[in-house]
Amino acid sequence: MADADLEPEPLDPSQIVSGEPVVTGKVLWESPDGRQIRGIWQITPGVVTDTEANELFVVVSGRATIEVEGGSVLEVGPGDACVLREGDRTQWTVHETLRKAYHISL
Repeated sequence: MADADLEPEPLDPSQIVSGEPVVTGKVLWESPDGRQIRGIWQITPGVVTDTEANELFVVVSGRATIEVEGGSVLEVGPGDACVLREGDRTQWTVHETLRKAYHISL
């Protein structure tokens, strides 16, 4: 996973708070009904906002601070697991290019 080839996933410019973050990723598996997705996702340093899906992820490399609106502040790095809930509004401050393995339930 650490060296998987990823494909560009352009950010909506309205999500970028600061910097010039670049997102890449790759879907590794999707359930037949499309409601479960597993893959790899990467973002370079910068600050972005997002509205989350139900997601479990494990950080493969890099570091970030994830602020959940009205909730907690998560400091994540290699080996850390995190759960985000559908509808969570977040701000990601990416300190070092972050790569994660994820499972999303739609």
